[in-house]
Amino acid sequence: MASSTLPPVLAAIDVGTNAVRLELARPDADGALETLHQERDPIRPGEGVFATGAMPEETADRLLATLRRYAALCKRHKALVRAVATSALRESRNRDAIVQRVRDETGLDLEVVSGKEEARLICLGVLHRKPPGARSLLIDIGGGSTEVALTTGEQPDHLWSLALGAVRLTEVFEASQEVSSKHLRLMRSFVAETVRKTLPEKKLSGAPKGALGSSGTINAVVAFASGEDGNIATVRQISQAVNALAAMPPERRRKRFDPRRADIIVSGALILEGAMKHLGVETVSAVNRGLRDGLLVDLLYRQDVTRKDHSLTATALELGRRFFFDEKHCRQVARLAVALFDALANLHHLPLSARPYLEVAALLHDIGTTVSYERHHKHTYYLIRNADIPGLSERERALVALVARYHRRSVPKVSHPGMAGLPASEARTVRKLATLLRVANALDCSHQQPIKSIRASAGRDGVTLHLNARQPMDLELWTVDREAAYFRSVFGKRLLFHVGK
Repeated sequence: MASSTLPPVLAAIDVGTNAVRLELARPDADGALETLHQERDPIRPGEGVFATGAMPEETADRLLATLRRYAALCKRHKALVRAVATSALRESRNRDAIVQRVRDETGLDLEVVSGKEEARLICLGVLHRKPPGARSLLIDIGGGSTEVALTTGEQPDHLWSLALGAVRLTEVFEASQEVSSKHLRLMRSFVAETVRKTLPEKKLSGAPKGALGSSGTINAVVAFASGEDGNIATVRQISQAVNALAAMPPERRRKRFDPRRADIIVSGALILEGAMKHLGVETVSAVNRGLRDGLLVDLLYRQDVTRKDHSLTATALELGRRFFFDEKHCRQVARLAVALFDALANLHHLPLSARPYLEVAALLHDIGTTVSYERHHKHTYYLIRNADIPGLSERERALVALVARYHRRSVPKVSHPGMAGLPASEARTVRKLATLLRVANALDCSHQQPIKSIRASAGRDGVTLHLNARQPMDLELWTVDREAAYFRSVFGKRLLFHVGK
């Protein structure tokens, strides 16, 4: 009996460029994560990808064999799983075929995450339970990319992903063996140029002078630079380490480091040096947490449906501003939409986890107008579907895009072409959320925010919207009345209105 009260086991699978990792953990009563099992297989999923643009078949076979074993372990523990792949698969032109093969042969849904989502997850892993006001600067060097984040607490304020990783740089410059002085100068120039193009030119306001460095590469470089037991190094020590590692014969590097790490250690040290110098960082402290830990924290937070992710709202607003949206209108529509969602929970029967989908869709429903007002709902769908929205998986982003697409014109009937291929449960979610969004959008069709507050109540005769207005809203009432028929077809209730001041 007691075992049935235990929280579920959480499983994180990280398909990186150098290795594939698995961690199984269970949250305790305080929300801390107790590790049950860990594995790391250095199968180099990114081997050859940056040179050829595709994952070779033999590499894919190694990956599938590893993931089949991981999937069996997850199944044995009845774990909730999130499996992600980063830059190697992100840039592989046969990624879709490999993802499908993983699904068919292991049952795992392998999600190829964007660079910014990777950075967000790393922040969660490294900064979990960080004091809310604490400022941090985080650097993570992977095999194919480097992520940089400026954060407050565990929430990212700014995220950057550089197409510059230890394996990628090594392959581009064939730097796994000896590195001559001329070769080293070329690599330093290349790193400096790439960093300069991606990271802000001006020093980051409020950024600490000491950075946190996650990843095995940074841990190895910092330990070498500062001494065997050191976990903090100055930028001068990192520069000295670059020169020493480049001058070291390959055989000595392989004795000093794990053989596969030894091949890429010079490139990793160069990237760390370039990032620290550009960011004006004086020291870097190595930490033993990263993406895999972030996946577990993300799974933990997703179990708490009452937790609001403010970073997701901030990301949506930032994306909207990029497309010059009417922020007052979109914020009003989002406010009305989530108020309807909360008040009508006993009518729509959707989980609280669907609430952020509606809020993001409401905030972004008009961004397609930057392309053209005509058919802007379709442009909105395309922009959201292809946007980088950290905090949403690829599948979740597709649902948000559909909800936003159906805020006007065609309604999301199962027979509509835009709904083709959706599982029945997702189709129901889209229909219900889009219906609430259509009502909320109609209630601010003038873009003048005439409604101060809204309260909804469901009775036997229908759903009554009690609207507290600050000015006449004849246009809104005429427009929302046109949505009443579809509302009734979805929820089986008439839509009634009561306006007060």
